[in-house]
Amino acid sequence: MTASPVPDLAEVFAARKRIAPYLRPTPLYRYPALDELTGAQVRVKHENHQPVGAFKVRGGVNLISQLGADERHRGVIAASTGNHGQSVAYAADLFGVRAVICMPEQANPVKVESMRALGAEVIFYGRDFDEAREHCEEQATGHGYRYIHSGNEPALIAGVATCTLEILQDRPDIEVIVVPVGGGSGAAGACVVAKAVRSPVEVIGVQSEAAPAAYRSWQAGTLVQDKTSTFAEGLATRTAFELPQRILRELLDDFVLVSEDGLKTATRLMIEKTRNLVEPAGAAALAAVLGAPQRFTGRKVAIICSGGNISPAQLAGLWPHEPS
Repeated sequence: MTASPVPDLAEVFAARKRIAPYLRPTPLYRYPALDELTGAQVRVKHENHQPVGAFKVRGGVNLISQLGADERHRGVIAASTGNHGQSVAYAADLFGVRAVICMPEQANPVKVESMRALGAEVIFYGRDFDEAREHCEEQATGHGYRYIHSGNEPALIAGVATCTLEILQDRPDIEVIVVPVGGGSGAAGACVVAKAVRSPVEVIGVQSEAAPAAYRSWQAGTLVQDKTSTFAEGLATRTAFELPQRILRELLDDFVLVSEDGLKTATRLMIEKTRNLVEPAGAAALAAVLGAPQRFTGRKVAIICSGGNISPAQLAGLWPHEPS
């Protein structure tokens, strides 16, 4: 099987042109309260402001806009814990393509409702993302759908890389970009752009220590599997993906793990200090900065808030009821 090609900066610019009629640039805001908390000069890239509340929609629109007539006729299928599925569902709705999304049985209901409202068929299968993915691949083969992998798709990575393009055009003085990692497409896209536009920019990936497959794969230089017990479903993959890992091994400056408690604290703080709804995966970058303040003190840091699709149950769990 031929390895997927790594997208370059020209493809990211082409992706930006493709998605521009459908998606507006997202804000890059400064919050003095976050500066005070971290000791850094922090700007938040608000991908939670996307139409489906997550960064992945950039990739979905870029990819599905390029499908040929035969692929559009056959329909598309994807496996997702939520945000990749919403991305595919949103883009499929834009371009009149049938979409089927395979999700774990205990999927985030906010994301399920969004996909169904966009016209996608949702199939529940398995305990986690990887069981849903394996079922999805069987369905793709059996029904002839165009399978859209959540990581091994150059067009997805080129699409999500437009986020970093916006960061560096808005703030050319940014020194560090911190990116949450599930499958790794967002971090891979950030690396492709940052190292081509201004190579001294440091790109740091962040994953939960309760779902460290991508982190361990990056360290080992080969794809490995691991547990996935994080409450942040956007970070929950048991295995790493070949194309993002190939990019990360070459270009990523560092990769860190954060604790589940650190994620919960960062999610609460992001909601309180930015007045935005943020899902746990979307707060991972702040968790990394809070976890190593000496590394970021005084530096100009962009943290990518990758999504805002937090469920009511997750939200309530961040502030446990205290008896009066």
